[in-house]
Amino acid sequence: MSRTIGAVLRVAVLAALVAFLAAPARFAPLFAPLAPPGAPAIYDQGDLASLAAAHLAIVCCAALASTVVAVGLALFVTRGAGVQFLPLSRALVNFGQTFPPVAVLAIAVPLVGFGEKPTLIALFAYGLLPIFENTLAGIRACPPALLEAASGMGMNGRQRLLGVELPLAMPLILEGVQLSLAVNVGTATIGSTVAAKGLGEVIIAGLLSNNDAFILQGGLATGLMAVLLHEAVALLRRRIR
Repeated sequence: MSRTIGAVLRVAVLAALVAFLAAPARFAPLFAPLAPPGAPAIYDQGDLASLAAAHLAIVCCAALASTVVAVGLALFVTRGAGVQFLPLSRALVNFGQTFPPVAVLAIAVPLVGFGEKPTLIALFAYGLLPIFENTLAGIRACPPALLEAASGMGMNGRQRLLGVELPLAMPLILEGVQLSLAVNVGTATIGSTVAAKGLGEVIIAGLLSNNDAFILQGGLATGLMAVLLHEAVALLRRRIR
């Protein structure tokens, strides 16, 4: 019953988000009380659907890059030759959490210019830690007896990794990806301060014009997107498990 209710809620949230992005003008009466007198109730300086798509794209691209690097690094430091590099690896992946994304943007803009690139760098750095640590935990949780049995069946190191360790660690790895995605959906809004396309543009426009309707639209769309991504990865984790 609870799973059915959860599925209905997910569909309802998705439907609400799609309906708003596809035809935001229909929701103008709901936001009109929050808009200043004479100001538009719906953000009209850009297409909301396009901004949401750009926002989602930059978050997913950053998450993909973070996953590849973090999982690869975690696998390297759990192999014999890489164990000694674990402290250094932890220091590197903690960089994104130590420095706020705004500070990373300030460093990246002079190097790569304005737009999506500095935002991608900030989100990439911010998303490394949870994926790296969860991959480590998943690999280390693999029962030694199971690895011995795999070796007894004639598996080499690569076969054990691909056939035993990674499948068993996958739910934990996806949990790290899930956390990284959910956090970065909100964090990506700051990318609009360096001219990256996204829903942060709507929030910033609302702040500059003192229009609470714009702020609520950008915040709601970002929040619903974060919830949907979180639930999508959670569903994938349950399927794998």
